[in-house]
Amino acid sequence: MSTSVIEPGTRLAGRYRLEERISDSGGSSLWKAIDEILARAVAVRTFDPEFPRIGEVVTSARAASRLTDPRLTQVFDADDSGESAYVVSEWVAGETLEQMLAKAPLEPGRAATLLYEAAEAVAAAHAAGLAHLCLSPRDLVWTTGGTVKLLGVATDAVLGDRYSDDPAAEDVRGLGRMLYAALTAHWPGPEERSDLPAAPTADDVPQAPRQVQAGISHAIDAIVCRCLGIGAAEPLTEPAELAKALRGVPRTPLPLFAGLGSVAPSPRPTPKRPATPSTSATTQPHQPPVQDPPRPAPGQDTRGPGRRARGSHAQHAQHAQHAQPQQSGQVPPPRGRYDTPPPGAPSNATTVASRPRKPANRALLGVAAAALTVIVGLGAWALSGGDGSKHDSGGGGTGGQKKTSAPATPSATALNIQSAEGVDLTGDDGGKGPKGRLAIDGKSGTTWRSSYYSSAEFGRLKSGLGLLLDLGDTVKIKEIKAELPEGAGATVQLKVGNTSDPKSMQKVQTVTTTGAGSTSFQLPRPHSARYVLLWFTRLSHGTDGQFRAEVSEVSVLGWH
Repeated sequence: MSTSVIEPGTRLAGRYRLEERISDSGGSSLWKAIDEILARAVAVRTFDPEFPRIGEVVTSARAASRLTDPRLTQVFDADDSGESAYVVSEWVAGETLEQMLAKAPLEPGRAATLLYEAAEAVAAAHAAGLAHLCLSPRDLVWTTGGTVKLLGVATDAVLGDRYSDDPAAEDVRGLGRMLYAALTAHWPGPEERSDLPAAPTADDVPQAPRQVQAGISHAIDAIVCRCLGIGAAEPLTEPAELAKALRGVPRTPLPLFAGLGSVAPSPRPTPKRPATPSTSATTQPHQPPVQDPPRPAPGQDTRGPGRRARGSHAQHAQHAQHAQPQQSGQVPPPRGRYDTPPPGAPSNATTVASRPRKPANRALLGVAAAALTVIVGLGAWALSGGDGSKHDSGGGGTGGQKKTSAPATPSATALNIQSAEGVDLTGDDGGKGPKGRLAIDGKSGTTWRSSYYSSAEFGRLKSGLGLLLDLGDTVKIKEIKAELPEGAGATVQLKVGNTSDPKSMQKVQTVTTTGAGSTSFQLPRPHSARYVLLWFTRLSHGTDGQFRAEVSEVSVLGWH
């Protein structure tokens, strides 16, 4: 518990000297400090004595300290054993995405590159069992060292008292909102998370980026719409899926200074509120999200617009603008991963386009036209069946092919499960490993169970854990039945795939339990897979007052 008075000049752990209070919000304070042993600037968060989640923040920070992706803010130290609890992380100097967009949106290729880096970083965090849950343009920084940094993974969710039944989908929405903002300089999310003008809406749904800003390709527009549920396209639900999608669109290498590469804003949308001007290349310490109102009941939609609360981000932005640029004291990673053009190479499309064009060879054009004619003719011949005959369209013609009825689908039967094991991506849960066989031994009195946790959200230690079933070979899966003997309220995702890696498996259904008994996962269509994963993203409150995951028996129905 934090009990001592914290003021400038205070030393924590005998080495972290607090120099300047950057922000004070929601029961915690962010400081610029000096690590006197390593002689470098660091960011230190301290807590008011009445802050209710000090232990959870410190635990989450320790979990985040194990992350190795260089695009995620590094946590150096966290402790709550003394008079003053604290979390120490790297001091990130640079320009936030929100600051970049204060004047104009980014060029689409650079927006795609920036959010591709962010999506890969978030995917790395999810692979380690951690999530962000409150992404905003203030969390993405283009550093003075020419690298991308994402702030607040794991810790911001606890500081803002945020949770989600589907952390992966929530972070994809956050990344999609950031990409929308990068393309349009308008924010389609809760207003307390950004001072950018609100995105124009139709029936309370944000308009597609192409309707707001000119020059955006159909491909990147479709990715944003899939992230935010705009339109009827299949949504993206995993950060790794978003990174893969962005890998397939044209991307432009980021310049040394991220403010370059903006485009003129489109005059079409009418901003609902003015954007807050900001300076470029500003040292931008991170401010956690404001605390939400009391948590909704499980299953209740939490995606609606947020409300302003004490310690708003607008106030923090004023503090940040007065801070002077400050290097972190660390050697920045090499910039080779952005594929920066070598010296002397064209720096933009205008340079290339200015070169004189060579006259086209008319003979070659004639040959190309003839080849195209042959290809079109062959395609038409193939589509017509290749033999000149007409397909039967139901009119009873004598020259048509006869229609045959599809064979009847065989009845689904119980498939043999070769093995079952608990899966915990952080590797520290007592329910992992061979104990999973207790869920397939045919005895309702034996149960696979995880460790106990302090809350339904795993005590903020991870985003989920599960039970992995190996069917021995690829089969057709129609239904999964699981006996869940404890209390109601658990959220379980069904994933299938031909690899045992949870990150590579396809999520096909999510259910919330209503109490002890059999829970059925009815697949809308059969899936071919060897592995089945019951992935708990929220734990039930057991009859003994503890939170844990339990499966006493599970069966898989389908056919070979």
